[in-house]
Amino acid sequence: MIDLHMHTIYSDGDKIVEEVLKMCEEKKLEYISITDHDTCKQYEDEAIKNNKIFSGKIIKGAEFHAVFQNRSIEILAYNINTNIISEWSEQYYSEDKLKKEQEILYKRLLNICDKQGIIYGENNIVKPKRVSDYVEVQIYKELMRHKENYKILGELAESFSVFFRKELANPKSKYFTNFIEFRPKYKEVIDTIHKAGGKAFLAHPFEYKFDDTIGFINDLRKEAELDGIECFHPSSEVDNKKDILVEYARKNNLYISGGSDYHGDRKPDIKIGIGRGSLNLSKEMVEEWMNK
Repeated sequence: MIDLHMHTIYSDGDKIVEEVLKMCEEKKLEYISITDHDTCKQYEDEAIKNNKIFSGKIIKGAEFHAVFQNRSIEILAYNINTNIISEWSEQYYSEDKLKKEQEILYKRLLNICDKQGIIYGENNIVKPKRVSDYVEVQIYKELMRHKENYKILGELAESFSVFFRKELANPKSKYFTNFIEFRPKYKEVIDTIHKAGGKAFLAHPFEYKFDDTIGFINDLRKEAELDGIECFHPSSEVDNKKDILVEYARKNNLYISGGSDYHGDRKPDIKIGIGRGSLNLSKEMVEEWMNK
């Protein structure tokens, strides 16, 4: 069993590194990567530095936000020199910058809610304890406390993921917060990963809910070459989406990756190693690129 996409308290997960390693060992995973957002601090954690818990192979990785065609995407990086990545990421993701970003986005989203006639009680919004947490999640939780908002939001009330991907991250939406102004450009992210000796994979292509996912991937590859695609992910478990991505990767000489996108209790239906139940990335697929 393999899982190359997991998060801990070093970004938006709720488990410490030691807990994640123990779960991976209990499930007898062979290869793992802890891919916290925009940081490599997870690899400075004592549980990994002096690992006596997990007996499998740990691939150093991270998941980076990036902007392409004015849209937000994520890029997974594997086999990276964490020192190079850490030095680069500070210019975008230092504690001070993330804190200021949270404050700005908090005000922007509340102003948008006011304009759209959405009901909320600001005193009920729990401010994030960590600068790496999405302030929008806490606002969304408050919006969902008011039944009147369900009629206004429609399908957006289905989940925060839908609200985020279809609206907050969509420049054409009236709910767009323009958080992408704080994110690096796609080409810069790809170039930095390659400079750090790593390989760059487009994370969960179907998670973005683009009208033409394959067309978007084609456009990405024209600007800066991807090494691979995350074909195995909870967002591709249904409607043959995984097979579509694997076929595309094979036809275009791209490597294949995958993972559960584990966040702990924040996404209770996602489990390490299996996602929503059918994650099944083969060892052979990973070994095609792991040591190259």
